[in-house]
Amino acid sequence: MKIEENSWLYQPEYTGENRCEPCTILNLVLAALFSSAIVRKSRIGGAIALGVSIFLIYARGYLVPGTPELTKKYLPPEVLQWFGKDPQPPTSHGLGSEHGETSEEDASSKRSTADETVPSKELDPQEVLLQESIVEPCEEQDDLCLTDEFQSEWYSRLDTLAEKDLQPEDIIPLYQFDVSEEDIEVTNHGSAWTLHVGSSIVGRWPSEQALIADVAAAEVLSEWSNLWGLLSSDQKGQLLNALRLFLGTCPGEDGSVSLNQETVESCCSSHEVVTVSCDETGDRLFEQPLG
Repeated sequence: MKIEENSWLYQPEYTGENRCEPCTILNLVLAALFSSAIVRKSRIGGAIALGVSIFLIYARGYLVPGTPELTKKYLPPEVLQWFGKDPQPPTSHGLGSEHGETSEEDASSKRSTADETVPSKELDPQEVLLQESIVEPCEEQDDLCLTDEFQSEWYSRLDTLAEKDLQPEDIIPLYQFDVSEEDIEVTNHGSAWTLHVGSSIVGRWPSEQALIADVAAAEVLSEWSNLWGLLSSDQKGQLLNALRLFLGTCPGEDGSVSLNQETVESCCSSHEVVTVSCDETGDRLFEQPLG
């Protein structure tokens, strides 16, 4: 059965890959109960009601109006997990594993066993940035700012990368292991950019500008910081993600950036996220679940 996308029945946000299984099952149960009530008076009427209900659920994703919104608001996370749904909608953090979809052991098959890394743990990015003289207390406000030296180096690399198309050789400094250009592939779907090394996904960014910012920062940090080469991919991702919060302009442009709070929707849930976006283009540089 095929439904034209311009049909008033077609709702891609609730069908296909976006279909919410809990919503579908709930509506099928309701359709069965509704049809069974009708069939007591008319078998034909009950059969028609059941057929129409199934068609609407197939075409629109639900039968009862408001089901997706009610599911997102009231369905417990434990129920979503029964259906294999992650109650936390995916966000693009940058380099590193996300929701367990990246296995660093698989992605780093070429890593030398002689390499030593900082023990795997959550870093305190602010502490590292201060220790490495990347940020310092601002002079005119109670906050942290990039040091002049690091900002000059970072922005210079940003301008250079923004003027060209990213190539695999540009990505290598971002990734700590010994990989060849043939192992690296960058794909984009909509606004999201994904980094593949071999068959593994090793990073996901909310925009090309965010990826460029991380690649430029990795180039500088590989020369600037003695700690950088000892960090795991996840730890590097934490540091780079934090660094993007200090961007004062959109990479490759003179436009300003703004901090906002937005709602991220998945098929069965919605969550608030903190974002940093370019004001002129809307390109997102940073996103993190609130709380």
